[in-house]
Amino acid sequence: MTSTSLDRSFGRPVLSGSTRRCATTVGSFRVVSRHLGRVIGLVVAVGASACAAAAGPQPAGANPSPLSVEVCSVKAETQVDEALGESTIKVTTPTWVDDLYTCDYQFPQGTIILSVKELSSAAETTAYFNQLGVNLGNKQTLFGLGQGGFLTDNGSVVVRKDWKVLLVDSTALKAPIATNHSLSGTPAETVASVIMACWAGD
Repeated sequence: MTSTSLDRSFGRPVLSGSTRRCATTVGSFRVVSRHLGRVIGLVVAVGASACAAAAGPQPAGANPSPLSVEVCSVKAETQVDEALGESTIKVTTPTWVDDLYTCDYQFPQGTIILSVKELSSAAETTAYFNQLGVNLGNKQTLFGLGQGGFLTDNGSVVVRKDWKVLLVDSTALKAPIATNHSLSGTPAETVASVIMACWAGD
């Protein structure tokens, strides 16, 4: 098994196919807990930003998709920093192995790991999504994110969109990140909302 390091520069031709830019203004996202019956308003005002676009669900291939690449891009880093109100020290060079695209967002308080698992069918995606719920614990359903999401027992967030599953793993944070005053929810929820905001139109 080999791990491939990839260029983080969004829009740079690091894989086959092409990406196009779309301007997105991130609106209000509501994360509703069925268990607690509460509403968390997530408002990420980041202005016009670049988003990758894809024509419907795409099966996993030899290279990561534009949407996966976007998660670890400089553009995404900027949006995450603005949403959290905290600047990253660095975002590590992404890796691509076993159809999993991964990078670390390193903050003074610790690390948030972002990964996207690419699958090849709706059935595969459902099975992988559900298995993460078993492995990590499905503590709380999150509405308004992608096509289904949940908060794990350890405070991480899992979200599915088409044939991809995003995991925002916040377990390596050594100290809390006080999110932007206009937001509520955990750092993992905020980061997941930022990524889904850019994926929403695809």
